[in-house]
Amino acid sequence: MNIFSYIIIFCNLKRVGKLKLILSCILTVSYTSCQDVKKPEMPTDLISQDIMVDILTDVYISNASRNVNNKLIRKRNLHLDSIIYNKYEVDSLQFVLSNAYYSSDLKIYGNLLSLAKDRLVLLKKEKDSIYKIVFKQDSINNNKIRIQKLKENQ
Repeated sequence: MNIFSYIIIFCNLKRVGKLKLILSCILTVSYTSCQDVKKPEMPTDLISQDIMVDILTDVYISNASRNVNNKLIRKRNLHLDSIIYNKYEVDSLQFVLSNAYYSSDLKIYGNLLSLAKDRLVLLKKEKDSIYKIVFKQDSINNNKIRIQKLKENQ
């Protein structure tokens, strides 16, 4: 159905007020949703995809840290975004423009997010393996202490 069909139906519905209202809402939504979306231009200082994956990974980690201990971050007056920008020697505008450019192409941005997710999974595995080693070492040390105490008590 095209827009003229909707107009004809709308004009024929003189007695039914609710249907007119619903139809006018549908017409308004369909008219306003037909806008031209333009892809952002490539920035002159576009961040490479490899560095963008690194930045996105650090951004996700910093967002997670805000959810865990936001009071400590605010107490120490840490600006995690600024720390990330300094680490990769980019400024916030460069990141925003590069992020907008990459996110305009869903395949590229999906790939970037997938790589960042894979990196986060790898970091979690590393952290878990370190915790496992530390816990095992603590357990060994605690057992040695218990054995010494048992020998001393005998």
